[in-house]
Amino acid sequence: MTRSPVDVVLAAASQADRWEAAFRRALPDARIHCWPDVPSAADYAFVWKPPEALFARCAIRRAIFNLGAGVDALLSLGTLPRDVPVIRLEDAGMAMQMAEYVTLAVLRAFREQDAYAQSQREARWVPRRRLDKSAFRIGLLGVGVLGRVVVKALRALDFPVVGWSRSLGSVDDVLVLAGDDGLREVLRQSQMLVLLLPCTTQTRRMLDRRLLSQLPRGAHVVNIARGPLVVEDDLLALLDEGHLASATLDVFEEEPLPAAHRFWHHPRVVVTPHVSAATLVDVSVAQVAAKVAAIERGEAASGVVDVSRGY
Repeated sequence: MTRSPVDVVLAAASQADRWEAAFRRALPDARIHCWPDVPSAADYAFVWKPPEALFARCAIRRAIFNLGAGVDALLSLGTLPRDVPVIRLEDAGMAMQMAEYVTLAVLRAFREQDAYAQSQREARWVPRRRLDKSAFRIGLLGVGVLGRVVVKALRALDFPVVGWSRSLGSVDDVLVLAGDDGLREVLRQSQMLVLLLPCTTQTRRMLDRRLLSQLPRGAHVVNIARGPLVVEDDLLALLDEGHLASATLDVFEEEPLPAAHRFWHHPRVVVTPHVSAATLVDVSVAQVAAKVAAIERGEAASGVVDVSRGY
C-alpha cells in the first residue's frame, strides 16, 4: 500500500521564498503549506521564529524542525506542543563560519591589532613585544557540535584551549571541565573567553559581574551564542574599569542593537550584527529532508531537542 504524501507547514521569519523553493525541490512529493495558509493538521512543521498562532491553528503529528541552531525562541512559545519531537539543525555549515569568526577575534587580540591601528592613526612606528602564545589560553563555554570545530581551528594554530561543558571529558586533546568548580577554573585560566552555550533558564544572564570578574585582568570576551547569556551592564562596567581588555559581540539582549546602546561606540567593543554564522538554506534543507526520510522509514532522527534542558 502506497503511503499518501506528507503534509508540511513552513513558517520562516526570513528568506521565506528561498526556504519554500528549496523544500519543494528536496521534497517534491510533499504537500507544503506556507504560513498563514496552513491546514488544521500536518505531519511536519519547518519553522524559524514562528508566530505563536501557528501551533494553535495547526496540529503537528510527527515532528517540528527548527531551521536554525538556537531553539530558545521556539521553546518559549506557549502554544508549542509538548508531545511532538523538536529537531534542531546540526551544524549545516554554521560550525566552520563560527570557527572563522572566533579565529579572527583571537588573532586580533593576540596580535594586538587594535594597538597597531592606533599607532597608525598617530603615525607612530612602535613594534610591540610579541605575547607568549603558551600563556594566551582560550576558554570555551560550550563544546558541542559547533564548539568542537572551533577547538580544531584554534588548536591548528597552537593556541592552548580549555573547555567547559555539562560533563567532564576531552575533545581533540583539549580538557573539558564541568560543574561550578570547573567553570571557576576555566575562567581563571582564560585570557580569552568564547561563549558557545545555548540560552536556557540555567544560562540566561549567567555571565554577570561575579563570574566575569574571575577572568584574569586584561582578558577578552567573545559572544557568538546568545545575547541574554551576558549581563550587559556588568560587562560594560568591567570594560570601563579596565579589568577586561575587549569584547567582541555578535549577539545581544535586544536585536537589532538599539542605536543609543553604549556598545556601538565603546572603544573596547567590536559589534557585528549577528553574522558569525549564517544558516545555509540548501545545506539545511538537505539535512531536514534526510531526517524526514528517516522518520518516514521508521528510523530515529538525530538532533532531537531535550526540551527539559532547552537544547
